[in-house]
Amino acid sequence: MSPTQRRQQTKAWGVVAAVTGAMLVVAAAPGRAHDADASEPTAGGRAREAALTLLVGRAVEEGGERGTGRCAVHTFRPGLCGGWREQRVVATSRGSGSVLRTPVLVDAPRAARADALPTDADAPLEIGLAEPGRLTDVTVSDGHGRHLAGRLAPEGRHWQNTEPLRAGETYAVQVGAQDAAGTPVGVTMAFRTAPPADGGRLTAEFGPRPGTYGAGQIVTADLSRPVPADDPVARARVERALQVTSEPRVEGAWHWVNDSTLHYRPRTYWPAHTVVRVRSGLDGVEVGDHGFGGPSEGVDFTVGDRIEAVTDSAAHEMTVRRNGRVIRTIPVTTGKAGFRTRAGIKVVLRKEPAVRMRGDTVGIKRGTSEFYDLPVQWATRVTWSGEYIHAAPWSVESQGEENVSHGCTGMSTQDAAWFFDTVREGDVVEVVNSGGEKMTPFDNGFGDWNVDWRTWLAGSALATAAAAADTDADGQAPPPFPSRLHPST
Repeated sequence: MSPTQRRQQTKAWGVVAAVTGAMLVVAAAPGRAHDADASEPTAGGRAREAALTLLVGRAVEEGGERGTGRCAVHTFRPGLCGGWREQRVVATSRGSGSVLRTPVLVDAPRAARADALPTDADAPLEIGLAEPGRLTDVTVSDGHGRHLAGRLAPEGRHWQNTEPLRAGETYAVQVGAQDAAGTPVGVTMAFRTAPPADGGRLTAEFGPRPGTYGAGQIVTADLSRPVPADDPVARARVERALQVTSEPRVEGAWHWVNDSTLHYRPRTYWPAHTVVRVRSGLDGVEVGDHGFGGPSEGVDFTVGDRIEAVTDSAAHEMTVRRNGRVIRTIPVTTGKAGFRTRAGIKVVLRKEPAVRMRGDTVGIKRGTSEFYDLPVQWATRVTWSGEYIHAAPWSVESQGEENVSHGCTGMSTQDAAWFFDTVREGDVVEVVNSGGEKMTPFDNGFGDWNVDWRTWLAGSALATAAAAADTDADGQAPPPFPSRLHPST
């Protein structure tokens, strides 16, 4: 069992007016002073305004006097979970409210120590009822307009967040409810979480650079520190914070390549002319035992026309399509026996107008019959190990007839120049019927498209967690991170 799991099992729950020392502020209607007697009948016997008392709570520490028992906001039993403080807020039919009384401090030494702790991402924010009624809507958003996902209990008695709070952040809370008579009431509150502890922050560096790319372009995220696979909760928090949006919208997912690298791709190639935005929401997020996230620079890029080049090595021919329409068929030569061209889907990595190619860079010894040292024009790179699509004027007679290269795809100088001018980074290049080894997914360029979608999702911490979601204490599976809740009446 990981330290995070042990901490979750032994988590104490508390009711606090302030999260780690930050005050809870309750909005009041203009011209009205709220106090402990706000719900009493007014002079002259007029009916009092409809009101409902809410309980607002945050877990403040680990441990507890009675072991691992959970103290949810709807129980509020002193002594069960160690130190806690209680905050009661009245919601009225005017949508405003007030703090009814000074927080009650139980087991003061423990709670006082908890106030000095930074925000604990494992600890929940809970909102419950102190009297008969039901919650109907809870919306929590931070100072950047991001909604905090949460879940309302089936009976409408309490609400709890399902994603962690951020450190050093201000939150606005809007609560809608009904009192025992069914009258709508509400309140707006705000609180601020403590800043994260000092130390290095977990950040992400995104790729590609801003620009226009092909339909096979992969989004990359390089983390400033590793997040190991044996901490799936931390990985899920990181992944949830790395946001990729596109217009038009597509189905896509992150995949953990290793402990510090993630790749994102759609289920199928990007549609032509898609606009992609990549952002990090890690700043202030506690990532388990790996500290807090810090700010990361986002990136925007666009997708150009959908260019796909498919080389059939058995037919010695490349077919190039733009947005599904064939625009050129090129006679080619690919790898001969002993040097077969890698099969599968690759992505254009770079374009080099002139490059010198030597056999010893790919393991061919100098002095042997297979060694070569040639200046090459119009070289389009598709693997980091040295596979190109390039001009090969020395093999024109073989192009379209037989495979004589050492693994590259060769064509005439005219065709190579046209191909070089037509494609861009991220365009798709596929080789079939070559008899060569399969293109690997991650270690020699972008072979990500050779991974089937089911396997790709298996490398996503979020997709894996969603597929095997544990049920909560009420026997209910958590929803897929909603930001607002509107329970049916």
